[in-house]
Amino acid sequence: MLDITSEETYQNGDVIVTEGLSPEWTYVILSGSVEVSRTVEGKKCVIALLLPGEAFGEIGLFGGITRYASAKAIGETTVGLVDPAFLDREFDKLSLGFKTIIVSVVETMKKMVDRACDFSAREEMRVLANLLVRYEDKGTFVDAYSANVSSGGIFVRTKDPFKPGDLFWLELLLPELESPIRIKSEVVWAREEEHALHNLEPGMGLRFVEITQTDHKALNKYLEPLLAETRTNH
Repeated sequence: MLDITSEETYQNGDVIVTEGLSPEWTYVILSGSVEVSRTVEGKKCVIALLLPGEAFGEIGLFGGITRYASAKAIGETTVGLVDPAFLDREFDKLSLGFKTIIVSVVETMKKMVDRACDFSAREEMRVLANLLVRYEDKGTFVDAYSANVSSGGIFVRTKDPFKPGDLFWLELLLPELESPIRIKSEVVWAREEEHALHNLEPGMGLRFVEITQTDHKALNKYLEPLLAETRTNH
């Protein structure tokens, strides 16, 4: 059992943790939900929506770094504050090898979040686009649809996303083209269906890593009028 020192209740939109500050507590959600986000190049990047039973704030304590992200309450939310001395005692009971594994996992999580946020803050402007995509999953071809696309990546709606870091070939069907273009893509982030709350769709954000010059030209030709319309509306 975790040693919860006290409980705090926050109202919708209240900030629980501020990015960049020194860590003091680890929190466990007792009721409600918490949005975790980072600011990258002035843009907000939502990392996760956490639910009761889930914890946050542990990266700073185990990783020895300042608060890596901000956390705010979604609806009325109660959290339990875990005594840092308790966590230190429990951590000290572990073998040196296991401690190394935990610190390594924390660092890996940090790098994955960095990649996902960098992807979200990329310079290429995205346009809303409901395009048919096809890819192979466990020996079966899957048809899905995009939610938005840019010259460097795409968000694919799916209830069964691949894992971050996975590489695969994606077929993207553009209007007025008889054949789809093929793009080697890397999963930068994924959102499972159970975390797709508050209008956040399940799916995966992809980064294009390999595309022929001809296919890239066709993609840009499709995007040009849509980007022009988006800039005009803004």
